[in-house]
Amino acid sequence: MSDPQPTPALTAEFWEGRYQDGTDRWDLGQPAPPFVSLLQSPQAPAPGRIAVLGSGRGHDALLFAQHRFEVVGFDFAPSAIVAARAAAQERGLSAQFLQRDIFELDTEFAHQFDYVLEHTCFCAILPEQRGDYVRLVQNLLRPAGELIGLFWTHGRAGGPPFGVSVTELYQQFQPEFEVVLLERATNSVEGRRNEEYLVRLRMKVQQS
Repeated sequence: MSDPQPTPALTAEFWEGRYQDGTDRWDLGQPAPPFVSLLQSPQAPAPGRIAVLGSGRGHDALLFAQHRFEVVGFDFAPSAIVAARAAAQERGLSAQFLQRDIFELDTEFAHQFDYVLEHTCFCAILPEQRGDYVRLVQNLLRPAGELIGLFWTHGRAGGPPFGVSVTELYQQFQPEFEVVLLERATNSVEGRRNEEYLVRLRMKVQQS
C-alpha cells in the first residue's frame, strides 16, 4: 500500500494556484442557499458589521451586503480579492475586500465586528489550527457577537476540505459560545446535501 499523500502547505500561493488552475471547487458561483434562506426568514440576524473569513470571490459577502450588513471580506488569494471587488462595484454594493492571512487579523481588527461569517474556511485550514480559529473569532467579535457559519460535516479522509463532526464543533466552541441555532441545512447544493449544518453561535458575556 502506498503512503498517503502529504497535506500541501496551505499558503497564499497554494490557494492562488487553485484559483488559477480552476480547481476552486468550493466556489459555488452564487451565495450558499442556506444563507439566502436565513436572511429571508423571520429569524434573520439584524444588520451589523460582519467579517467574512475566506471570502473568495465574494458571493456570500455580497449577499450580506445586499441585506444592509457592513461587510469586510478577507482572503489569502489575490485574484479572489480582485474578483470580489469587481463584483461589488458591478452590483453597486458597498463592501471591503482585503488580502490577509486570517490568523494575523486579531491585532488589526480586534473586537470590531458584530458578526463573523464562516463558509468553507474552517474546512480549508489544517485541523490542528482549529483552536486558533476559535480564538480568532473570539478576538474579532464585540461582546455578545455571533459566528454565523455553514459547516461541512463530511466524514471523508484527507483534505482540504477537512470534515468536522457536530460533536467537535461543540467541543471547539464551548464554553465561550452559546448555541443560537444548529440545524442540518435542508437546501445545500448538490454534492454537499445532508452534510452541512447551519450554525449561529453567540459569544457569552463574561461576568465581572
